[in-house]
Amino acid sequence: MRPTVRKTRAALVLLAAALTCDAWLPGAPAAKEAEAVVGRPMTPASVAGVARRTTRRTIRRTSMYVASLPPNCTTIVIEGMTLQQCGGTYYQPSGNQYVVVIVD
Repeated sequence: MRPTVRKTRAALVLLAAALTCDAWLPGAPAAKEAEAVVGRPMTPASVAGVARRTTRRTIRRTSMYVASLPPNCTTIVIEGMTLQQCGGTYYQPSGNQYVVVIVD
């Protein structure tokens, strides 16, 4: 073997030995098994990450405008936008009238 390959292999063997040894980092216990922490926000398969990716909603404006809202509307905020929800229809204020929006 060439000297650089020997050095690299020796360094990898030492690194593997250090990682499996309990004393490689003073005061820190070595993991005996794989310890995946499900639910951490930054892990790709975490519940929090999946929930965040699947609950994003988009608001698309239509070309339909109304002068006044139907009765019994409630004010809601979706993705930072204030909308009026009247039954299953959403309205967004636009000047002195309202535009019908689609919330996906």
